[in-house]
Formats: sequence, structure tokens, C-alpha cells
Amino acid sequence: MLTTITTGPLASSVRQLLDFAWTQTRSCAFAIALMSGVAASTLLPGLPVARYDLLVAYGVLLTLLFWLRGWENGRDVAVITLCHVIGLAFELVKVSLGSWSYPEPAVLKFAGVPLYGGFLYAAVGSYVCRAWHLFDLELVRYRPRATALVAAAIYVNFFSHHWLPDARWPLAALLLAVTLGTTVRFTVHGVPRRMPLALSFVLIGFFLWVAENVATYLGAWRYPYQLHGWQPVGVEKIGAWSLLISVTFVLAAVSRTRRGPRPR
Repeated sequence: MLTTITTGPLASSVRQLLDFAWTQTRSCAFAIALMSGVAASTLLPGLPVARYDLLVAYGVLLTLLFWLRGWENGRDVAVITLCHVIGLAFELVKVSLGSWSYPEPAVLKFAGVPLYGGFLYAAVGSYVCRAWHLFDLELVRYRPRATALVAAAIYVNFFSHHWLPDARWPLAALLLAVTLGTTVRFTVHGVPRRMPLALSFVLIGFFLWVAENVATYLGAWRYPYQLHGWQPVGVEKIGAWSLLISVTFVLAAVSRTRRGPRPR
């Protein structure tokens, strides 16, 4: 009976679940290291260097470490860098409009946005790139041009809705339409699996919302309602992240068209 339990379908499912969780953790290595640095920086005694500035240096060192260790290849670093730049542009607009703020002082800060803010988006880019490698992802019936156009419109709408009607629901419907029938093939413990691409966006959006709660609790940034004491981030942000992840995904997908050395 014990042999049956340890070698049967249930044991196999448990092993696959554990392998999936471990691979996801490895995929989040950059994000985990970055958030650990943010957490550790809250415990540092008074220093002559601002915390935000220290986190800029820490983010650069993390990027170099992952590249030099072969955990990310040159194309991954290019995607991550582009995510950083796009993220900073996003931050500059949103902070100027009061959507959130970085209340602590820093030298490496422009228009209220510290340069380290871009690493929060770089961490998402790192996750997508590493998951692509570690899960051996393959897209089936992917529509690159249509998906890229909708993702670009989603990114623009996050700015334009402050002056024009908010089109996130029509854009969500368009994203669902262009990804209808698109599946992601991946491997867990040697077993091939598949998932609708749209579902993967929602799941990633949920976990980014969880990460956002942790990040704001650690003071990575603050929403207006958190300035006088931390409060949970609203669940509506799950939808926002589910849409925004499409931008990172499109950038990573473009880099897959030419394979570089496979990261470890």
C-alpha cells in the first residue's frame, strides 16, 4: 500500500506541484532579491546615503550578478533594461499626476521618481524571461502583431485615461480576443502542460498584486491613502496588472525569435 501511495498518481501530482512551485521561485529570483534588499534597507541605521540611492546601486549589482552568473543572457538583460526604461516613463507620468509617490529623499531622483523605481518593472521582466527558459515555454497560435498592438494601446491608456475616457475594459476585451486560442506550453517535472495565455496574464496579475502589497508595506512607494499608515492595495489592481503584464510579455516574446545562450 505504501509503495502504491509513493509511486501512484497522487505522488506524481504532488511532485509536479512542488516542482512547479520551486521553478516559479527560481523564476522570481531577481524580484525576491530586490524585495529582500528593500526590506533590509528599512532596518539600516542612519546613513549618509539615501535609501533610494542605495537601492539603485543594489539593483545594478543584481543585474550584473544575474548576467555574469549566466542566469540571464544578453537578450534577457536587454528586455529587462527596456522594462526599466518603460517603467520609469510610466512612473514619471503617474507620480506627476499624484497616483502614488516616493516620499523619501534621494539624490538619484528626477521629478519625484527615484531611478530605483525602474527596477521594480525590471524585476517583472526578469521573471518573464526566466520563466520562459526554466519552464521551456512555447507559444501555440500566438498572434504577435495583434497582441503587440493591443499591449501598446493598453500601455498608452494607462496614461491617457487621465484626460480621455478610460478604455481599459474595451482593451481587456480586445486582449482576450487576440489571445483567444493562444496557449502556453510548458514543462513541469518532465510532464508537458498547457495553459491559455489569457489565464496566465490573470494569474501573474494576481501575484503582482500580492507583491505590490508587500512592496508598499516595505515603503517601496506609497499610494495617497497609505501616506499616514499602510493599507492594503485595492483588488482592482489585479485587473490593471493583468493588462500591463501583456507589455512585458510582448517584449520577452520578441526576444525569443532569436535564441541566445540558454541561462541556467
